Amino acid sequence: MIDQLFEFVQNHPLLVGLFLLVLIAWIIYETRSASTSGVTSAQATQLINREDAVVLDVRESKDFKAGHIAGARNIPQSSLDSRLNELEKHKSQPIIVACKHGQSSGAVQAKLAKAGFERAFKLKGGMVQWQADGLPVVKK
Repeated sequence: MIDQLFEFVQNHPLLVGLFLLVLIAWIIYETRSASTSGVTSAQATQLINREDAVVLDVRESKDFKAGHIAGARNIPQSSLDSRLNELEKHKSQPIIVACKHGQSSGAVQAKLAKAGFERAFKLKGGMVQWQADGLPVVKK
């Protein structure tokens, strides 16, 4: 098996080189996008306690009512554009965007940054990670 792999690499150096180049580019992209303006659950807790950060939960209302971070504001991602003015008074405060898995919060964070919110962060791992870390949720 290993002999066949070495033979393939020797016979197709261009193909192997392109594969490695794409692999390296993908790894760099993933590490940069994962680390940009994201906060862990512990960092989010510090921002909430020390700097009075606003938690913006962008999940739908039924998911929000099933369990959310205490004091979080619920503005579903689908209605963010029309309700962005509700956050205007919090422009100087840190805003932590939380979604279910931490995937869609990046798009909301980018919208907030474009709208002039200087300290918008996404919650890495979303509410799933928050609950996995054993942090409390409020149910309404």
